[in-house]
Amino acid sequence: MLLKKAFLAFGLIASGWTANVEPFSYTNETFLLHGKPFQIIGGQMDPQRIPHELWSDRLAKARAMGLNTIFSYVFWDQLEPVQGTWETSGNNDIAKYFKTAQDHGLNVVLRPGPYICGEHEWGGFPFWLSEVPGMVVRTNNKPFLSATKSYLQNLAKSLKPLLITNGGPILMVQVENEYGSYGDNHVYIGAMRDMLKATFGKNVHLYTNDGGEESMINGGQISGVLAETDGDPKTGFTARDKYVTDPSSLGPQLDGEYYVTWLDQWASNNTHQTDAGNTKSIQAVQSDLDWILQQNASFSIYMVHGGTNWGFQNGADWGDALEPITTSYDYGAPIDESGRTNEIYRAIRQTIASHVGEDTIPDVIDEEPLIEIPDIKLRPSSKLFDSLPDPVLKKSPINMEAIGQAVGFILYRHVATSAIKGNINVGDYPRDRILIYVNGRRIGVIDSLYVTPNTVEVSLKKNDVLDLLVENMGRVNYGERIVEQRKGIVGSVTLGDNVLSNWQIYPLPLPSPPDSTSSNVQISKESGPVFFEGTFDVNKVGDTFLEFPGWTKGVVWVNAVNLGRYWTIGPQQTLYLPACYLKERGNKITVLALEPTGEEGSVRGITTRIWGNNPDPDAPSG
Repeated sequence: MLLKKAFLAFGLIASGWTANVEPFSYTNETFLLHGKPFQIIGGQMDPQRIPHELWSDRLAKARAMGLNTIFSYVFWDQLEPVQGTWETSGNNDIAKYFKTAQDHGLNVVLRPGPYICGEHEWGGFPFWLSEVPGMVVRTNNKPFLSATKSYLQNLAKSLKPLLITNGGPILMVQVENEYGSYGDNHVYIGAMRDMLKATFGKNVHLYTNDGGEESMINGGQISGVLAETDGDPKTGFTARDKYVTDPSSLGPQLDGEYYVTWLDQWASNNTHQTDAGNTKSIQAVQSDLDWILQQNASFSIYMVHGGTNWGFQNGADWGDALEPITTSYDYGAPIDESGRTNEIYRAIRQTIASHVGEDTIPDVIDEEPLIEIPDIKLRPSSKLFDSLPDPVLKKSPINMEAIGQAVGFILYRHVATSAIKGNINVGDYPRDRILIYVNGRRIGVIDSLYVTPNTVEVSLKKNDVLDLLVENMGRVNYGERIVEQRKGIVGSVTLGDNVLSNWQIYPLPLPSPPDSTSSNVQISKESGPVFFEGTFDVNKVGDTFLEFPGWTKGVVWVNAVNLGRYWTIGPQQTLYLPACYLKERGNKITVLALEPTGEEGSVRGITTRIWGNNPDPDAPSG
């Protein structure tokens, strides 16, 4: 009796704990939670894409959809933006996020990488890895393993106490991420396995997650770690059972990333990815999830709530050219970017309830309506080139990382010593979007969005000023160029057959916009980038979407928070502005117009997102 009272005092019997029963384990057929059969009904939701003020709301909605587990990537670059310097507050307080999930009755599956893909900047790798001597990522490379060990050790300090064996919500930890889509270096994957065991404890449950093809499964699977698949569940489950023969990697089936829809990338011909309004597609999703649950298998919906690539956090895929990800990471998810539930959510909830019982799922949560913000009048407040920092002087261009810069823009300035003319070539290849100016007048754009970027002819007289403004559109998170992802200019700049020397280099990471410098900024269609400012009030604080009619491309801050990029080409035509970044009076908005025309319209807040595409004014001719 005394022992039972002690158990109750610690809440152990209430949580299903019994003596000598491992809190989480599995057999070949099923997961076990506190000794009882358990199906993981999960969804991906990454804390660093969601304002921490909204974590509880988003997690509560995931639980009310019927989920019992949240899968989460961790973005290393956000936690260690400078080598040896750790940021663990606000959106980076991963431990708080997991505790909040537990408070809502949700388990957690941790996906720490070090590489996570996730359409995030360089797949989560911090920029400074590029400058570590001898560094090669995602392989059995001593500098990489050393940096990764430091990252995982620091992560484990706050997350190891949250393992289920310690009373926390974390059931499993993923080893790397879809490594079989990249390589088959089992020494490296073995090193990742051993490192996670060393940092999180030898009893931590590990798993790998790979695509449902033989080469992917064989490339990513490692002995002693549960092998799982993603994508189409029937294909993946069959392939796992066929190609994994190591008994130590076998166990219950888990579709680690079941895709409801897909991601969005900037391009005039890329439409927004969603199943909303498509009854047939939604029914197919229901059918797949119903089938998984009937097999006594498990799943994680990728994404159940995508959130936002705040600021410059988006990554890019690489196919034949750069394929940058939009600021919105809506992903056509059941819980949309603004946290609103939709018909996909309701359909999936119905399917889950048919298996677990309606009475086991919390009620759907009421939602506050979005707000409108009338036209906000903006005035040009400063020119980017009039508020430059002190330059770095170099004979030849150097890349962003070499001067300690991660994201944003970098300006390379050359003053001609003699008359020269020819087609300009910028480094080994464009990284990524280059605005070209002569004496402050824009004369062309070179964009790696295109397989064959524009050819720009430049004519300089003695003492003319050549400016190359380079924008990092997102380091590659998936594709053949992931290994080397330096930004800015890598290599020489040539004009015709001539190599240009002597450069003034200005880092422009733009963590916040500059102060106003002028009340009379003149603009023409060939002007350099211009900042616009305005203020606005709201009758009631609430979520909204900012619309930018007449604007071409740039970046937006509200109350010093970088909301991300806008670009007329689409498919994203509005930026999400959450209520937690607003106040009733005196809100300040700053918009950087990279290609001002003098005809920019007002900015306004609307209650319905706009998706759509427009021609790229800078697309290569022909």
